Amino acid sequence: MRRLGSRFQTSFSAVLISDFDYDLPEELIAQQPAEPRDASRMLVVDRHRACWQDCAFRDLPELVHPGDVLVINNTRVFPARLIGRREPSGGKIELLLLTERGALEWEALARPARRLPVGARVSFGEGRLRGEIREEIEGGLRLVRFECEENFDQLLDEIGRTPLPPYIKRDPFKADAPDRERYQTIFARERGAVAAPTAGLHFTPRIIAELRERGAQIAEITLHVGYGTFEPVRVKDVQQHRVAAERFVIGQEAAEKIAQARRSGGRIIAVGTTSVRALESAADERGIVKPTAGSTQLTIVPGYRFRAVDALLTNFHLPRSSLLLLVSAFAGRELILAAYRHAVKERYRFYSYGDCMLII
Repeated sequence: MRRLGSRFQTSFSAVLISDFDYDLPEELIAQQPAEPRDASRMLVVDRHRACWQDCAFRDLPELVHPGDVLVINNTRVFPARLIGRREPSGGKIELLLLTERGALEWEALARPARRLPVGARVSFGEGRLRGEIREEIEGGLRLVRFECEENFDQLLDEIGRTPLPPYIKRDPFKADAPDRERYQTIFARERGAVAAPTAGLHFTPRIIAELRERGAQIAEITLHVGYGTFEPVRVKDVQQHRVAAERFVIGQEAAEKIAQARRSGGRIIAVGTTSVRALESAADERGIVKPTAGSTQLTIVPGYRFRAVDALLTNFHLPRSSLLLLVSAFAGRELILAAYRHAVKERYRFYSYGDCMLII
C-alpha cells in the first residue's frame, strides 16, 4: 500500500473552489463502460493511514467485514432528454427534464435557452408530444407545459433519450439502446433520476452473492439524482455553494439493516455520493438513520462532520465539482487529490463510465 508523507495529513483549511482542481488527460474520460460490469479497477484509499492500494472491483467482497452493510441507491434513470423543434420555425432545440411540477408540467434545462422565451411552442417525436414555455427560470431553465394524446411516460420511453453527461460523446442521430441498459445499475427500480448513481454500475449478481457470503448486508434506498448533482460550482468560496434539492426515501427495512450493522460494530458503506447524501440527511446527531421520505438540500463540503457513513465507494469525479468537494470532505482534500494524481499516472478511467475508489 502506498503511504503518503506527513505533509498530506494536515487538516483542511482552504475553502476556494480553485483548490479542488487537477489535470486530467482527455483520453482518460471513459466513453464506454467496462465489460463485464465488474471488470473495473478500484483504488482503495485508507483515510486514517493516509495511503492507497491499486485493486480490482472484484476484490470488494474481500474488503468487507461480516456485519457491514452496503447502502445502494435503487433509482432508475428515465429518458429525460428530448430533441425536437421550435414551432413554427423548425429550429432545433433540446430539453432535459428535471423536476415534475404537476401533471404534464416540468422544469427543464433548455438549449439554446435564448430561443425559448415564454410562449414559445415546441414539438417532439413528429408532433406526438408538444409543449409551451410557461416561465423562464434562471440558469437556462424553463417551465414547460406538455400536451399529448398518449401516456406521457410511455411516450418518453419511446422518443426520449438517455441523459448521458456531456463528456460522454455520442452521435445524437444514432439509437441509444446500449446506454439505456448500461447507464442503469442492476438495482434500478424506482423511476425518477436524470443521472445514474454511477458507483452502483460496477455491481453484478455475482458480486452481490459474494458480499452476502462474507456476511455483509445490502440495504436499498432511493435518491432521485437531479440536476443539482452535476450542476457546476459557480462560487469561489465552497461554503457558499448549495446543491439543489433531491427527493429521497429510506424505508423501514433499510433503516433497520443500518441500525443492526451499527449495533453489531459493522460499517455503513455508502455506495455512491447519492447514498451519502441521503444517509446523512436522515441521520440524527447520534448517527442513527431513521426511515425518512422527503427532499434534501444537504450540501457537503470540507468541514462537514459525518454522522452516518463509515466508508464510501465512489467513482472519480470532475475537477471543481460538488462531488469532489464531498469526497474531499470525507477523506481530506490533500489525500484525495494525491490519490487522483496517482490514478491519472496509472491510467485509471474517469467519470461516470470509469473506474472506482473505495475510501475506508
